[in-house]
Amino acid sequence: MQKNLSQILIDKFGLLEQDFQDVLNLKKEKGGTLREILVRKNMVSESQFLEALSSLYNAAFQPDLVYQNIDTDYTQNVPIQFLKKHLMVPLKPANQVGGVEKDPSFERIIAINEPASFHALDDLVRILEWDDFALVFSTKENIISAINAAYDLGRDSAEQLVQNMEENGGIVIGEFEGTADLLDDTSDAPIIKLVNHIISQSIKARASDIHIEPYQDSFKIRYRVDGILYDLLHPPKGIQATLTSRIKVMAKMNIAEKRLPQDGRIDVKIGDQEIDIRVSTIPTSFGERVVLRLLNKTSSLLKLPELGLSSGRLESFERLVKSPNGIILVTGPTGSGKTTTLYAILSALNKPDINIITIEDPIEYQIKGISQIQVNPKIGLTFANGLRSIVRQDPDIILVGEVRDRETAEIAVQSALTGHLVFSTLHTNDSAGTITRLVDIGVEPFLIASSVLGVVAQRLIRVLCNHCKEPYTPDDFALESIEITPDSVKNVVFYRAKGCPGCFNTGYRGRIGIFEIMVMESSLKSLILKTYDSNRIKEEALKHNMVTLRNDGIEKVVNGITTIEEVIRVTQQ
Repeated sequence: MQKNLSQILIDKFGLLEQDFQDVLNLKKEKGGTLREILVRKNMVSESQFLEALSSLYNAAFQPDLVYQNIDTDYTQNVPIQFLKKHLMVPLKPANQVGGVEKDPSFERIIAINEPASFHALDDLVRILEWDDFALVFSTKENIISAINAAYDLGRDSAEQLVQNMEENGGIVIGEFEGTADLLDDTSDAPIIKLVNHIISQSIKARASDIHIEPYQDSFKIRYRVDGILYDLLHPPKGIQATLTSRIKVMAKMNIAEKRLPQDGRIDVKIGDQEIDIRVSTIPTSFGERVVLRLLNKTSSLLKLPELGLSSGRLESFERLVKSPNGIILVTGPTGSGKTTTLYAILSALNKPDINIITIEDPIEYQIKGISQIQVNPKIGLTFANGLRSIVRQDPDIILVGEVRDRETAEIAVQSALTGHLVFSTLHTNDSAGTITRLVDIGVEPFLIASSVLGVVAQRLIRVLCNHCKEPYTPDDFALESIEITPDSVKNVVFYRAKGCPGCFNTGYRGRIGIFEIMVMESSLKSLILKTYDSNRIKEEALKHNMVTLRNDGIEKVVNGITTIEEVIRVTQQ
């Protein structure tokens, strides 16, 4: 087999005979599989190795498992762990297999990743009771995705689960331990199935939050996608207490205490995604209200160019954040992407010769090479106390999650004045209002003028779905609402949201930032010493060509990224 396989790799992909021999010697000395060594040494890719295997075994290689109508019948009889362990998945084929018309005698195909799985393949075929099938090779990533899709679709819908619970009556809360894969959970308890389904469907829809809201005669479940809340489910009032209790068990909260607010967290997996869920409950007149904040830990951090800044403004922003000392504040309401921006800045500045320490509440992403501290008020570890200790750790850059009080603000200012670069957030509506807010919490204007380098106000706007957005001509009233004259945009193509299955019929998919960057010019510093009126400060900043949130949004409308309605929604005064 090795000789035949080596000849295929040499003939098709230009592998040298000596290289192949070296790999065999390495395999003999240190162990491992032929594929692992070849791929690790970048001699061939996984796809090329599978292509060689397909030639060796006279089977098709299918790099993309494009299939119609996923076959979910087997999900009741074949454990998901068995398929993931042996990296194989049964499928209903598309019209072609590996670019070749499928044999009409084969009604099904089985995709595998490893020839050593042939024994397990025999067991699978016996369980499925399949007589004829086509065998194809595919990548590990595609096979895992197909398995997850099949078992996700094979589950009952949320409505069906609720109906079953009403019919059967018996509901068991059950236990929850550790970080589990929700797709692997085979529990028969209806309430467990329902909670798992709600979480998995919300993650599939890219939701950031799940709201469970009780009312007098009903309760409803909603999820927030791209900043907008949508109805997910309206279960009967009778299962409200049990569903809440199940979530509290998962979050290791006190299920007997229903009169006080509680906080907890859950770590779950959905296929290859690791999800950190923050759970918050509060008592209301009609039962406990629960909100789950979903944080996908496997999603990669954004880089500065991906935030949404235009090229010219990005350059000035990068110069600002590379200053040797001072304070840079990022402002905006909750959920406006402030933390994402700060993490993008830290990732850009993170180098071996720089000491970066953060104090956050909560730590949303772990960044390699940066020391991150979690605020814990129960033991006295507040932003102010933590920041006081950080300064004694010889940091070059400090991130304070939020300036909440006078003490934290004053220590941050002193840190900036003693040679540190400090980043933090503040809840204000625009950049100019930040100065007013700092004075309001007790920071002297001369300290603000001396320490603050710049203020970045930001919002998140929804991005049009590329698959279904359609061009149109807006009327004069719509253009006037964002202060555009029809003559100035004669050659501009405007787009509006339409909706398709890919964007869950919203017309939007994903979000991008709009920014207002106020750099503290000398004239602004002089003005702050005289007045901290936000209107006066904004007027002065505009003289220095500051781009407002509204104008940045208009620029993205003109570039076909978003809609007029979206900019008005996010930046309305």
